[in-house]
Amino acid sequence: MRRVISALLVVLIMTIGQSGDILLADSKQIKFADSELSLVFANGPSENQDVKGLFTLSLTSTGNGTISSIELEISSDGSSWTSVANLTTTPWLKHVDTTEYANGTWTFRARAWDSLAQNFTTWFTSGQFNIVNQVPVITSFDLTNSGFGSGTTAIDRAWYALDANGTLAFTWSANDDDLTHASLANVPGPGSPSDDGPGTIAYGWDWNTGSIAEGTYNPRLTVWDNSGLSVSKTMFIGIDRTAPVMSSPTIGNGGEWSDSTEVIISDLDTAADDGSGSGVDYVQIQKDGVWSDVSGDSTTISFSEGEHQIKLRAVDIVGNIGDSIEIDVKVDVSEPEGIGWTVDELTTSLVGSVNISFSAQDLGSGIDLANSKIQYGFDLNGVGATPDQSGRWIDIGVTGLDGTMGLASWATKSRQYLMLRAVVTDNAGNELVTIPNAFQILPGLDLSWNASQTNVDRLVVRPGDTNGDIVITSMLEANQGHGGAVTVYLQAAPADRTANVEWTTMQTVVVEGGNLSDECRCELIVWDYVVPNTGQWDLRLVIDPSNVIDERDESNNNHHMMVTGASVSGVGVVTSFAPGVIALIVAGIAIAWYQRRKVTLPPN
Repeated sequence: MRRVISALLVVLIMTIGQSGDILLADSKQIKFADSELSLVFANGPSENQDVKGLFTLSLTSTGNGTISSIELEISSDGSSWTSVANLTTTPWLKHVDTTEYANGTWTFRARAWDSLAQNFTTWFTSGQFNIVNQVPVITSFDLTNSGFGSGTTAIDRAWYALDANGTLAFTWSANDDDLTHASLANVPGPGSPSDDGPGTIAYGWDWNTGSIAEGTYNPRLTVWDNSGLSVSKTMFIGIDRTAPVMSSPTIGNGGEWSDSTEVIISDLDTAADDGSGSGVDYVQIQKDGVWSDVSGDSTTISFSEGEHQIKLRAVDIVGNIGDSIEIDVKVDVSEPEGIGWTVDELTTSLVGSVNISFSAQDLGSGIDLANSKIQYGFDLNGVGATPDQSGRWIDIGVTGLDGTMGLASWATKSRQYLMLRAVVTDNAGNELVTIPNAFQILPGLDLSWNASQTNVDRLVVRPGDTNGDIVITSMLEANQGHGGAVTVYLQAAPADRTANVEWTTMQTVVVEGGNLSDECRCELIVWDYVVPNTGQWDLRLVIDPSNVIDERDESNNNHHMMVTGASVSGVGVVTSFAPGVIALIVAGIAIAWYQRRKVTLPPN
């Protein structure tokens, strides 16, 4: 039984191997047989045959075999082949559009898949043939009507004085070896003529609709041939029965005002429009009641400064005179007049941009803001024609005489100058370049003493430690929040001192950083001073004595006071020196507020 099963298994494996699905490693390969089929190009193309348009290529076969598909290729040099089709059904034919290939010598080749032999046939080639597609060439396209112009371009139209019920006689001719018909489109309507051909070709149309309107038209002729190729040509014609219309030409440089008394009036050709007419022959201009003819595109007329008015009208080729129009001519030869600058306050505390504007006037044509501008630069001393820091004038970035400019940090420009100049143009084109103006960039911070809240409690005291002590109440203020520390001095000097006597610093207070950055931006400081001797003594409170802090105004950093040391030989006590009830109340309020501020004074 095992022998029978083994034998059947061997037979099965061999059978599978012969079918080509599974082969044992040591089984033999079966070589496909060569096909015995031959292909024949039944419908050409034959050697040197001229082919054009749509060509039907058919193939037949001889010999034994079964065709399941045919590959068809084409080449112009015999070495580089391009696929045309893969035919899979009978009849074995292909409609080849030869207009897809360039004119010249070509060859087809074909091979079939022989399913009986399980192999391709060899390649079979056609004769070398010539693709000779010819695009039609229009030799003429005309109207027999009498007209003006060539009609070859839209600029050089052929114009005809034709009534609404007139007839347009179109003629045409063309060269081609297989012309079929021609069509005409875009004719004066309504409608379009029927095709000329196929069959009998009249080579023209007599076109009459009974309602040919004035206007411009572009009749288009299209000629066709049997190869499916076509060519077109356009004729530019017009029908004229109306006088031309005049629109405003260009006065001067095109603006409303001219900056010269010799005014050029140009673009007359485009300003005069005959619409659907024969075209403008010349333009007439009336100045001071006198008409003059202008045949060119421009003319120059003299005017005095001020506003004037002239008339213009157009005349077409057939003599139709159009209606006149009135044109204003305005002459301004004076430059604008500058008035002054408006600039936001410039400080080192600035964040972002500042507003800048320049005022100017022009009593003639007016200021042309679109062509006016502001320029800026930075300078160390605020004099000179060109800013020395930037080295050049910089446009502010927008047109007009109002704008903004900004820096990432204005603090870097402290004490420098922002230089500004304006380039002012009026509507006539006259230009004014202003003399440079300098605006100093000052520090934004300013520290000062509040004079109304800074004073001594007594003006006259007895000298010495026992009776000579006075209290000075002072209010330090900042015009903006200041986060740094501030050093202040109390200094004294004899009132009758000579110039070589220096101030003596009696007390130093350091206001801690942040105390001037709250909503109040102020600090209450109370000082004690003992009048040492009789006589008058000058006192002063000094802010930032070392000038560490860059301030807008350093002149208000000192507050001066005076106190008198009375002679000890005086009789009695001056009762007015004793504080009254109201003074005690005020002092109590000040001391309470001072304690809330928690200012710690260093020892004398």
